[in-house]
Amino acid sequence: MDVVTFGETMVLFTPESTGMMRYAHTYTRKFGGSETNFAIGLARLGHSVGWISRVGDDELGKAMLSFVRGEGVDTSCVRLDPDAPTGIYFKEIRKANEVNVYYYRKGSAASRMTPADLDEAYLAQARYLFVSGITPALSETCREMVFAAIRMAKANGLKVVFDPNLRKKLWTEEQARETLLAIAAQSDIILPGAAEGEFLFGDNDLEQLGQRFLDLGAKIVVLKLGEKGAHYFTPEENLYVPGFPVEQVVDPVGAGDGFAAGFISGLLDGLSLAESVKRANAVGAIVTMVNGDVEGLPDRSDLQRFMEQPDEEVMR
Repeated sequence: MDVVTFGETMVLFTPESTGMMRYAHTYTRKFGGSETNFAIGLARLGHSVGWISRVGDDELGKAMLSFVRGEGVDTSCVRLDPDAPTGIYFKEIRKANEVNVYYYRKGSAASRMTPADLDEAYLAQARYLFVSGITPALSETCREMVFAAIRMAKANGLKVVFDPNLRKKLWTEEQARETLLAIAAQSDIILPGAAEGEFLFGDNDLEQLGQRFLDLGAKIVVLKLGEKGAHYFTPEENLYVPGFPVEQVVDPVGAGDGFAAGFISGLLDGLSLAESVKRANAVGAIVTMVNGDVEGLPDRSDLQRFMEQPDEEVMR
C-alpha cells in the first residue's frame, strides 16, 4: 500500500442548470470528499491507496462505496453505520468559476468516527498517511481519531502528509487555528494554500510563511498559489514552480485535492521536488476544466498529454 487516508465523503447533487439553485428542478448525483478525491487521483495514476471511513447503511452510502471501490481505492476499512445517514452536499454553479457549496452533514455517519475505526496493522502497510484539516472539524471524536492516526503513523514509520483544507463554516476560527497548527507540528509534508498560511500565521509573505511551517518541524512545505502555481520550501532550498494556464475554469472544487495527489504521486515515482510540484500543478489545472470533484482527475496518459502540450493548447 502506498498511501492510506481517512475522512468523510458525501453524496454530491449538482443542478443541471446554472444560476441560483432555487430555480433548479433536476440534479445529477455524484460523490465528493477531500480524502477520496485525493485517493482516486492517486489510484488513477497507478498507485495503491486505502480509505478509512464510515458511511450510512443506506442506499446512498452503498452507492458511494461501490463508486469509490470501482475507482480502484481499497475500502475494506470503511464501516456501514446503521444509526446515522450518509452526508449530502449541493454544489450551486452560479456561472463559470462562481461556485457555492452547501453542506448537510451534521450527525452524519462519518462525523461519528472514533479512534476505534483505525486499524494500526492496516496503516502500517503504507508509506504515507494523508490527513485533511476537514476531519477534525467534524466532531470531537473525529479530532481524536486524527491525532491517534498520526501517532500510529509515526510509530510505524509512515510520513504524515497534511492538507489544512480550512473550512471556516465547520468550527470557530480559534478552534481551527489551534487544531490545524497542532496537526502541522506533527506532519512531515504540509500542503497549505497561501490564504490558509495567512490565516494560521497572520502573514502573507510567502518566504515567511514557508519558514514558519518549516519551524514547526515539517521537512517539506508546498504553498499552493492557485493558477499561479506553487512554491516549495525545505530546510535546504525553496523554489517557485509556475502553474499551467487554463483559459476557462469550469469548476475549481477539488483542484487542491488533485494537486495533493499529483505531488504525492511524484514523490512515489521518485521525481525531484520541482518535478513533483510541476505534476501537482498539472493535475490541479486539469481538474478545474471539468464539472465535478473527481471527474477531471487524469490517468497517466491524460496527464502526459496535458503536460507536453504547448501553452496555447493547454488553455483550451
